Amino acid sequence: MAEFTHQRGKRQEDGGLGSVLDLLLANARLVLGVSGAAVLAIATLAVKRLIDRATSPRDEGDPKAEQKTLEESWQDLALIKATPKPPAKQRREDLSEPLLSPARPPAPEPRVCSPPPEAPRVESSPPRCLTLQEKLLSHYSSRLAVPEAQASLAPQLARSICAQLQNFLRIKCPELPFGSLFLSSPLLDGLEALAADHIHLMLPVVLDTALWSLIPGEDTVARNPQYWMIKRTDLEYFPRGRSPWDRFIVGRYLSSNALNETLHKMLVASINWPAIGSLLGSVIHPVVASQELKLEVKHDQVELSIALFPVVEMEDKVLLAAPPEGPVENLWLESFYRAEVSKVKELDAGDAGARQHCLRILNGVCKSHPALHKLSGSPLTHVILHLSATSSDWAEESLADRFQQVLEELVGYLEKGILPSYFNHKINLFCELLEEEIDEMGFMLYRAISEPELLLKEK
Repeated sequence: MAEFTHQRGKRQEDGGLGSVLDLLLANARLVLGVSGAAVLAIATLAVKRLIDRATSPRDEGDPKAEQKTLEESWQDLALIKATPKPPAKQRREDLSEPLLSPARPPAPEPRVCSPPPEAPRVESSPPRCLTLQEKLLSHYSSRLAVPEAQASLAPQLARSICAQLQNFLRIKCPELPFGSLFLSSPLLDGLEALAADHIHLMLPVVLDTALWSLIPGEDTVARNPQYWMIKRTDLEYFPRGRSPWDRFIVGRYLSSNALNETLHKMLVASINWPAIGSLLGSVIHPVVASQELKLEVKHDQVELSIALFPVVEMEDKVLLAAPPEGPVENLWLESFYRAEVSKVKELDAGDAGARQHCLRILNGVCKSHPALHKLSGSPLTHVILHLSATSSDWAEESLADRFQQVLEELVGYLEKGILPSYFNHKINLFCELLEEEIDEMGFMLYRAISEPELLLKEK
């Protein structure tokens, strides 16, 4: 009875301990989750078994029972050690964080071909202010210089047309002693700018000096020293018809107009320009309405204007059949182009100067501005020649200084309305300019003296 009571009390104690453990496990499941509760249950079971063995009586005479009890205790201790520790109790704020998925082995990163190393970037320095000379050289090379294709093609076309015209004149007018046609142009002399758009054909008129003489312009009705007259002499001894050029005489003077009219008729009506143009891969049209002897040539790469000038060379004078507008038709214009080019090149050769370079830039600037167009060519050349007599420093490094000085000289000449020829101070190269043109040129150049960049802007 006492033993029964002892065992019953033990069962009651066991039942009470079990209900306590069940309560703990139920609460643990809520707090720790399923996995944590399982771990806690295993550990609790092991501890309970140890307690049972410690409180239950064992048979004193049974040594196996003691041995068995020790072995079971070791197994239970091993079970406790082998049981993984439950996770640490989470804080309240941690419960709101998402559960982490089981760790996976890191996937191998895909091999990416690395781009070649970039060249080190050089930080751009702030733009440097260019000097006037740098601006002039850059403006000329980028916008004013004649394209190479034009510079080589235009003379080739002109020479081919020159040869065709020479053959035609020899066949059509064998009685007129024309000399050999030749080209004349700033392009051929390295002084052209902007475009290879015009070339002159010079047609020499060979005169017998015993039958012809020159009359200075001051002694003519024009009273202009730039124009000359060519007079037929000794008609008493050598009557009309003795010279093949007598057919062009008007009032005992060789008429430049009469000669030009005859040549104009030939150019317009007697020469098969379409056939010649097809041979040259171009289209050639004579200008009908103009009083000048002019051909317009259109090629795929260039458009060219070719002007024909009969020229007389006597007594060291070069006279062109280019009379002024008006009723006077017997005047011949004195040309200084050949002397101008020769003198500029001679001066540059003497001091390694940059006059030709300066002239190319000035020609390009004036041709690109409609108001300054009439200053290009001969007037600019004569200003540079005048300036060379007083300024000796024409080195390349002084190009900008000479450029500004030429502008100042031009303004001074325009204020006076007179630009004397370098080769004949009686000749005023501004004599044919209108007063309005002089005022417009002077105003523009006056502004450019203080701000030369105005001339470098596109128009």
